Amino acid sequence: MPRISAATVADHRANQHAALLEAAREILAAEGVHALTPAAVGARIGLARSSVYRYFASTADILAQLVEDAFPRWSARLRAAIAPAGPDDSLPGRIRTYGRAALDFVGSPDYALIPALQAIGLPGECRVRVDEMHGALIAPLADALREAGADHPALRAELAWGVLRAGARRLMPDAAVHNPAAHNPVAHNPSAPDPATHDAAAHDPEHAATADDIIEITLDVLTRTLR
Repeated sequence: MPRISAATVADHRANQHAALLEAAREILAAEGVHALTPAAVGARIGLARSSVYRYFASTADILAQLVEDAFPRWSARLRAAIAPAGPDDSLPGRIRTYGRAALDFVGSPDYALIPALQAIGLPGECRVRVDEMHGALIAPLADALREAGADHPALRAELAWGVLRAGARRLMPDAAVHNPAAHNPVAHNPSAPDPATHDAAAHDPEHAATADDIIEITLDVLTRTLR
């Protein structure tokens, strides 16, 4: 049997880890956090449970690693979106591009992390890390406002993120389906759906907007807020 070099083993482990993370993301998006276990993730790619525990210690560990994988990707995407490039590099145009990229997060499999984090009850140090990474999503907007000479750019960016949160709740009113145990899914999570909003939409015809309407109105309010 030929000897396997350390570099090859490292590559193999990295590829297997990436496959496990993708399997975990798919399970979380399709079945919810209560279906997310190391055994279920391993079974999805045909890996024995004992081998999966080399990568994940628990469901909470899986979620923590998914956060570490997803949030930097979205942070980089948001920073690229608001960079001065493209046909409209005015600040309002850049803010709209940033806002659209932020709303894209709602339609991605990564969005399932939001209600899951509430349901699983991560340890305090993990919550701190999640808060830090959430801040990294807002930082590109704050930096753009600072460069434009806006006063209190961090505060303005944080408040503007609230507009995006509201738009996200309207876009994904059923996102809490996989989190029935969470009585208050918006208590800690910046983009979690609000059941009160869902109920209002069900009984008030004025709330029956299409996804395109919600996106355009959200972006319009976002840019007006930051004028």
